[in-house]
Amino acid sequence: MQTVLVTGAAGFLGSHLCDALLKSQSNVYGIDNFCTGNMRNISHLTEKGNFKFVESDISRGVPVDLKIKFDQIYHLASPASPPKYLALPIETMHVNTNGTEHLLNHIHEFGGRLLFASTSEIYGDPLEHPQSESYWGNVNPIGPRSVYDEAKRYGETLLSQYARAGWADTAIVRIFNTYGPRLDPDDGRVISSFLRNGILHKPLEIYGDGTQTRSFCYVDDLIAGLIATMESGLAGPINLGNPTEFTLLELVEQVGTVLQIEPELLFKPLPENDPRMRKPNIQLAKTDLNWEPQVELNEGLTRTAEWMKSELKSRNLG
Repeated sequence: MQTVLVTGAAGFLGSHLCDALLKSQSNVYGIDNFCTGNMRNISHLTEKGNFKFVESDISRGVPVDLKIKFDQIYHLASPASPPKYLALPIETMHVNTNGTEHLLNHIHEFGGRLLFASTSEIYGDPLEHPQSESYWGNVNPIGPRSVYDEAKRYGETLLSQYARAGWADTAIVRIFNTYGPRLDPDDGRVISSFLRNGILHKPLEIYGDGTQTRSFCYVDDLIAGLIATMESGLAGPINLGNPTEFTLLELVEQVGTVLQIEPELLFKPLPENDPRMRKPNIQLAKTDLNWEPQVELNEGLTRTAEWMKSELKSRNLG
């Protein structure tokens, strides 16, 4: 049995990753400071004998309780939606820089392999479409979104340098828009916002004219890609996302179909540095990991909507 650490374990992706690792019979340690995570995401795991949870902030260092060798470390801790990281700019920078360096030093001391969850946001407002791993990006280093974009870019630099020096076994994945159950209805990402407002019979808010594009990957597919990357021994970076591209207006149509409503739209100004398009080139993942998404958007939205209806009802909103 492998011993695995997941940072950001109480978050959307982290909790799903813990589920998958526990099914593979790994001993899983989770860490989260609940900056954006939620205990409800992992409450079903706390009674499992092979799951241990520590509440702590990895940007301040690895807790004494976790000063052990991990075969694998998945570093997923970070606010990830624009409203969250814009509200927590310093915390976002620290967890992706200081936190990443603490984990690299831990790997250097104890051994193991570290996977860093980077992001498609490192491509900024891209001048290459679709975006491949060789593209360096078009990021505003002093814009409001740079607290996330540049922190992730620096995290990638840290991993690359530690690996180049032979100090750590590392992997970088660049995650594109992911959705599914446990995506906080209030986190500000487009699918969660559209589904929440549609369920609550509120207007669907579109920033800009709705012609900007995104590519949406269902959470089960993304988790399979993370594990495949970790097990592969590849350093990356590797794009993980769904290459099927939708405009936001097309997403509105899909949400309307799933919820069986005729959505009312409310258009708002486009935020500063919001990318006009986003689509991953996943040829590397297909070739080297034998990985590509399996869940179509309509099916994924249906699953997510059912969960969100239940979640909103539990909050006395649905």
